Amino acid sequence: MFNRIREDVTVIFERDPAARNVWEILTCYPGVHALIFHRLVSHPCWRIGLRWLARWFSTFARWMTGIEIHPGAIIGRRVFIDHGMGVVIGETAEIGDDCTLYHGVTLGGTSWEKGKRHPTLGKGVVVGAGAKVLGPIFIGDGAKIGSNAVVVRGVPPGATAVGIPARVLTAEDSEKRKRQAEKIGFSAYAVSDDMNDPMVVALHHLIDHVAKTEDCIRTMAKKLNVQGIDCGMPDENTEKPIDSDSLNKMLE
Repeated sequence: MFNRIREDVTVIFERDPAARNVWEILTCYPGVHALIFHRLVSHPCWRIGLRWLARWFSTFARWMTGIEIHPGAIIGRRVFIDHGMGVVIGETAEIGDDCTLYHGVTLGGTSWEKGKRHPTLGKGVVVGAGAKVLGPIFIGDGAKIGSNAVVVRGVPPGATAVGIPARVLTAEDSEKRKRQAEKIGFSAYAVSDDMNDPMVVALHHLIDHVAKTEDCIRTMAKKLNVQGIDCGMPDENTEKPIDSDSLNKMLE
């Protein structure tokens, strides 16, 4: 047990630049307190059949920390619950080693049936603030769940899920999108694909591409008009070209 606590403290120094010393972590970090309650008291009581006592201890821990961990949940080593207020971890949830959960995260169920109802997180998963991971789904090793995302389908290892409902952006998808962007000549707005809803990023790209294409067509039409060829292009005075800047701002 002391080795587990030592690991929890060490990992906080690695992931939280605000941590100053061991005493501060042991006395002021509710995520550490909630995990100690769970590992030392609630979960052992649950495993030996003292279900009411296990629930009472988990309720007491929630009152003390603002973090609700069902005593039946399985939690791995070096898990970091940062801030923690409002975190809810369901009965059949499983969290792998080296995962990080931020405040407001819910690992919840979508069924009233008994059995496996809550998600399983692989190793090294990061779940952003306010995210909801729902149902008996599997989140692969090293995956990232964006803040406020609602995830109801499994996420492959190393992928990023963002949005409501969450859409998955894999490393392969990101590379394909970059190659296509270079091919048709538009930029990615100097943003990281894994930090934005991939649908929004795709729309940004499409808007830019349509605007550039329209400019090229208008330029060619003007040159053809000079040669006496009427291309039937609308008059710029009556129909304004696409304003890509305004459309992109609507998606921000």
